[in-house]
Amino acid sequence: MAVVGFGRASQAMVRFLHETGIRVLVSDIRNYSDLSPQERELLDQCAAEFEGGGHSTGFLSRAEIVVASPGVDHRHSVLEKVRQSGATVLGELAVAADKFDAPVIGVTGTNGKTTVTELIGALFRAAGKKVFVGGNIGTPLGDYLLSDDEYEAVILELSSFQLELCGDFVPQVGVLLNITPDHLDRHHTLEGYAAAKMRLFQGGSEQTYPVINGDDPLCRKFAEPMDQVNWARFGHDDDFEAVIRSTRVELSGSNFELAGSQLANLSGLLNSSAALLVADRFGLDEAAVQQALIGFEPGDHRLQQVAHYNGITYINDSKATNTGAVINALHQVGGERSIVLIAGGRDKGDDFRLLRKSVAAHVKRLVLIGEASEALGDALGDLVDTDYPATLEEAVLRASAAGKPGDTVLFSPACASFDMFSDYQQRGAFFIEAVHRLHKRNHAEMHQ
Repeated sequence: MAVVGFGRASQAMVRFLHETGIRVLVSDIRNYSDLSPQERELLDQCAAEFEGGGHSTGFLSRAEIVVASPGVDHRHSVLEKVRQSGATVLGELAVAADKFDAPVIGVTGTNGKTTVTELIGALFRAAGKKVFVGGNIGTPLGDYLLSDDEYEAVILELSSFQLELCGDFVPQVGVLLNITPDHLDRHHTLEGYAAAKMRLFQGGSEQTYPVINGDDPLCRKFAEPMDQVNWARFGHDDDFEAVIRSTRVELSGSNFELAGSQLANLSGLLNSSAALLVADRFGLDEAAVQQALIGFEPGDHRLQQVAHYNGITYINDSKATNTGAVINALHQVGGERSIVLIAGGRDKGDDFRLLRKSVAAHVKRLVLIGEASEALGDALGDLVDTDYPATLEEAVLRASAAGKPGDTVLFSPACASFDMFSDYQQRGAFFIEAVHRLHKRNHAEMHQ
């Protein structure tokens, strides 16, 4: 077998394939000299033959099965030629499809996947269940395949890239949180992007308990043709299976109160509703679930309050890599034209004009960075004053100078990080450090 791409997920897959006695070929866009010592050691341990500097048909055609990393477009010209030569191209989900020893819960959607995956895991653990939590969330699926542990459930965050090549993968529970335009640089159309998401439910509701956001118009649109699926809906309609009322969620005759928790906001209530439908499906202890909801803390880089200096609040939302996430952030932070928004990075094909209504309502100044700064400015620059600093460090300085007591500096990029940073975590950490450096400088100047 051949593995295309040698990132973290593929490294776990290479190790798994080797341990099952399969000879592995590895193809990566990096040269061998660019690999870390740990990556080279893994290749040696697995006796894997390596091709660097790009993918070639000659190398990959030596394998009957080619496993493509989620980061590699399955329409890549080399993969198309490999198919024509008779090889089968799969993704990691297709490889794992028949290897799960516990019920699988798959979570997808444009925004909120990581939070809901982590939240479901927290509810299960609070109820005394041993679970594997991974997938696109950071712990590779290959780690599950390599583990000898016995789990009572497998909870996977699943991206559209993973679902494109999922083969016969059918989870016992599928959760669709929302659909907004994203990754159109790869999927080309919203319909193509949504079709990848909807593959989560390809087994129909007889095999998959399907949980969907009933409030989301695009979820409803793309679910409608799947008339064989009996959806479990969450949202604000009284007819839904999980209903949001103020700060509580009602389902199956029970009420779960979120007041005072970090989930007591619109996105938190929607995320909790989805997770509660899963918990109810598995009959988790209600008291344990309620306690876990109250104590749950979303991860870093998701509307994370960083500091409050000189009356200005600084919020890190680096994980917001599409317009839908930024619209949600602006709505959550609120305020009438009281937000200084720092945005920009690498364009993923999104339509930045979708931000116009929210920017006009909430933003007093735009600070735009990265490769997409010009495109963002073209779409939004007529609405508010706009700055174009060269770096994120400078963006924090300009945003702070534009703010006044009561304002919020919101870092919510609407773009990928790869033009300036390795990932959204590194980008968010740099923003946090820049905010603290700014405060230290200002504090030192005041006491000179």
